[in-house]
Amino acid sequence: MSMPAKTSSKLTQVQLAEELDAKLRSIRYALLGIFLVLLVGLVYFARDFLLPVVLAFLLALTLSPIIRFLQRRGVAPPVSALLVVLTVLAVFCAAIFFLAGPVTEWVNQAPEISRKVQNRLEALRSPVDVIAKASEQVNEIAESASAGDVQKVVIQQPGMLTIAAASAFGGLTTAAVTFVLLLFLLASGTMFYQKLIGILPTLGDKKRALSIAYDVERDVSHYLSTITLINCGFGAAVAVAMVLTGMPNPILWGVAAALLNFVPYVGALVGISMVGIVALISFDSLGYAVIPPLLYAACAVLEGQFVTPILLGRRLELNSVAIFLFVALWSWLWGIVGAILAVPLLVAVKVFCDHFEGLNSVGEFLSGNPSPPGADDTK
Repeated sequence: MSMPAKTSSKLTQVQLAEELDAKLRSIRYALLGIFLVLLVGLVYFARDFLLPVVLAFLLALTLSPIIRFLQRRGVAPPVSALLVVLTVLAVFCAAIFFLAGPVTEWVNQAPEISRKVQNRLEALRSPVDVIAKASEQVNEIAESASAGDVQKVVIQQPGMLTIAAASAFGGLTTAAVTFVLLLFLLASGTMFYQKLIGILPTLGDKKRALSIAYDVERDVSHYLSTITLINCGFGAAVAVAMVLTGMPNPILWGVAAALLNFVPYVGALVGISMVGIVALISFDSLGYAVIPPLLYAACAVLEGQFVTPILLGRRLELNSVAIFLFVALWSWLWGIVGAILAVPLLVAVKVFCDHFEGLNSVGEFLSGNPSPPGADDTK
């Protein structure tokens, strides 16, 4: 065989190999897409089961350092787990007890608040009223034109009391499962890591699995504990601002601000809007009513731009686009609780991706702005 024929044969083999590799890559991407769609569907339809499980695991990751700290001082994990869970449960029940009165008062005043807001915004409602009246007239014409013997079917919706009772029962069930599972997870100590080592075949797999588990625990625990402290300080600052401006129930506003701040971006906007509405009906002067939401916004900007980046550090900096997409996705899947859990889950996904070469690009996308050369990443 001549040299040109051999060269042509080699080129053909290279082209076939490249085409095969491209087809295999397309198949992998297609299978990955199918897997992600099925996973999202599973998470959505199994949320009643998965929600307390995920909550318990995240709380266990946050509280595990406390259990190990007490274990090094001679306290057995089951005992320390029981103490920690009872403490968390006591704080949870105390918060519900002290906030039940103000929340009930606000709920009872909701019609009065709505009426006052409507009176304040009466000038803005006139164009909307014209459209609403026109729509009513169109409906009346359509109904009169329809046959008189046509029977209308009205589906009766469940009442507010039924919905509230179902929501309360579902919340209590979720809380009970979460705390019981949390107790078992904390009481087991390092059993999870021991089982993880036992089921993996090679020493390299064992080391990588332990590294991923400990890194996820460290980063998620650091994030949740730091964010909780930051949000408590943020809530205290908002409460002080509400006291200075004469807003009603400043403690309730502080607690609401701390809870809403667990949801990035959206939580601050909701809090500012709520404060603005209540200030609008609480003060006669529109100029003075602007001050409380402005102070809330100033606290949010100070916390988001200075306090949180300094305390969290560059290592846990995340891409703002990825945060927004994750919050939107988990809000759709699990509602407000999903929005709160979105960023801790994003931290866990980023740590997992950083340990696999094939997923490094995903981990890089989830990271925040790259550090300048020579910067200290642990700052």
